[in-house]
Amino acid sequence: MYKVKIEGLHKSYRNFEALNNINLHIETGLFGLLGPNGAGKTTLMKILSTILPFKVGDVTIYDFDLLKEGDKVRKILGYLPQDFHAPGQLTGREFLHYVASMKGVMDKKNRVTQIEKTLDEVNLLAHADKKIKSYSGGMKRRIGIAQALLGHPKLLILDEPTAGLDPSERIRFRNVIERLSKDYSIILSTHIISDIESSCERLAVLNNGRLLFQGTTASLAQKAANYVWEFQVPYANYDIVEKEHLIISSRREAGNAVFRIIAKESPHENAKLIKPSTEDAYMALINGVII
Repeated sequence: MYKVKIEGLHKSYRNFEALNNINLHIETGLFGLLGPNGAGKTTLMKILSTILPFKVGDVTIYDFDLLKEGDKVRKILGYLPQDFHAPGQLTGREFLHYVASMKGVMDKKNRVTQIEKTLDEVNLLAHADKKIKSYSGGMKRRIGIAQALLGHPKLLILDEPTAGLDPSERIRFRNVIERLSKDYSIILSTHIISDIESSCERLAVLNNGRLLFQGTTASLAQKAANYVWEFQVPYANYDIVEKEHLIISSRREAGNAVFRIIAKESPHENAKLIKPSTEDAYMALINGVII
């Protein structure tokens, strides 16, 4: 059963078309929305979060019509925006009490129970009475998830949640949302491929406001079969290869440059086809090598 259904969604800002004919179906669990900066991901997340209005298209969230029943959607929604800011003078626990009250959790006993459970879920119980201004970037992101979880939402929308985090914080964050995906429907919007590849079974790819793909990560990778090549040349020829080919990665071995290339045909006499990854297919899609 689809929890989010988007049909024929368009969104324009004057002469700029941010979203063009988006048709997207999202099930339970952890769903990835992947695309470069400016692809339209944040616009879509703001629409689903009832922040941004739209006129063309149909969107239903848990059978509620987003245009007609936005108030009901907000009651089942948890949202972490791309630019999340919490008042630094408050402690984590004080902030969550404020948010829970704003969400209508007025019974104090119920509110305390929810907040303590949520702090435990995001691994912040030990820091709950510290001021938010003292939190690391990863902790601020986790308090952002915590506020989104309050009120028992059915759908969580997380927009670029790991942007600006160091590698260890990113890993901890992924572990948190992976654990939460067992009980929540989560849309994870990002341009960081590893966040999607490690956590999401299903995803969609957006670019320039258009939906290029939706399906499983495995089926996305398979689209790049017969398009991913590896070969090596003397390191002195690196610039030549860079000018002529779409390079996914390169490494240096014994004076040679070893390239991973996306191409429709063999890019070099010594090139061999290799197994594609999700990243390979993503780069091939947004660069128009495959459709």
